[in-house]
Amino acid sequence: MVNGKKIILFIFFLFITNVYIDLGITMEEKPYHHLSDGTFRNPEGSPKRDPNVKWSYKIFNKEKKKLDMTVPRDHVIEKEKVLSDLKKFKNGDYVAWIGHATFLIKLGDTTIITDPVFSKNAGPLIFGPKRFTEPALKLDEIPKTEIFLLTHNHYDHLDMMTVRRFPHKNAKVLLPLKLGKYFKKNGYKDVNEMDWYDKIEINKDLRITLLPAVHWSKRSLTDTNKTLWGNFLIEYDGKKILFSCDTGVGDIYKDIGEKFGPIDLTFINIGAYNFYPIMPYKDKSIYHTNPEEALEVAKNLQSKKVIGMHWGTFVLSLEPIMEPPVRFKKNAEKYGFKKEDAVIFKIGEIAALKDLINND
Repeated sequence: MVNGKKIILFIFFLFITNVYIDLGITMEEKPYHHLSDGTFRNPEGSPKRDPNVKWSYKIFNKEKKKLDMTVPRDHVIEKEKVLSDLKKFKNGDYVAWIGHATFLIKLGDTTIITDPVFSKNAGPLIFGPKRFTEPALKLDEIPKTEIFLLTHNHYDHLDMMTVRRFPHKNAKVLLPLKLGKYFKKNGYKDVNEMDWYDKIEINKDLRITLLPAVHWSKRSLTDTNKTLWGNFLIEYDGKKILFSCDTGVGDIYKDIGEKFGPIDLTFINIGAYNFYPIMPYKDKSIYHTNPEEALEVAKNLQSKKVIGMHWGTFVLSLEPIMEPPVRFKKNAEKYGFKKEDAVIFKIGEIAALKDLINND
């Protein structure tokens, strides 16, 4: 009987030991950006938010009223020309700006849409910042779309009205971890959640990888950082396109540049960077690059050309609404780019991919 107890205790000891060894291995192998409570964090070497800063809607709305909301006529292309240009470019590869972070990127027989937002406001129901420019196309006017890319869970990127009414629900949806539920419950069948560095081959000429970004996620009072965020590297026919939105600066971009660069064409946010006097520093946000920081990130990525986006649609911050592209162009050469390689689109503009990407 005594020997029997010893055997049982020995077996129990082995079981517990193996459990702890397995847990230890699991903890060691857990990626840095995965936290034990199921939330996510930014890559090592990313800036940290000052915990003493308190958001104030009162101050923000007071300062927002001081902004000049005059939109230059040439900022938006007339609908008739947009529709005409879609027909003109339909047989080739192209990039079209719909507004904010929403682009159509046609590569061969595959059309990609990025962070599509077609609602009148970026917020729940009727709340949140309202558009001051309309989308270049209506939802029912966009061409057949095979790939739906979503970078993260903020209202100005994950727009549930658009998700519900999207006319091409047979599209393959690629998105960061824990975001699939928003699509599966709305009739999408091909929904692919991705962790950083996961890669999906679309066809023999096209593959897409989710890469790290310096950002965060939140949709309600209880879900801060419970879904992942990221950038998409699109590799197509020997070319590399990086869709980087939203992001702040971080050490990760030199690493990405070394591992995945050079990048032929980088899309990056150049708006929503000034929250002074709520934040202690003017023109500085740890989660959105200002125009100069966007150029710095593009340089670290070893980018050949860079498109500035995430401006000219919503008032999300307190810089003048037309300031981002001016600063972006003005400072291009300081970061090793020609002025013409820091590309600014008009809303509704369509450009052939071969005219955007350097072939040298």
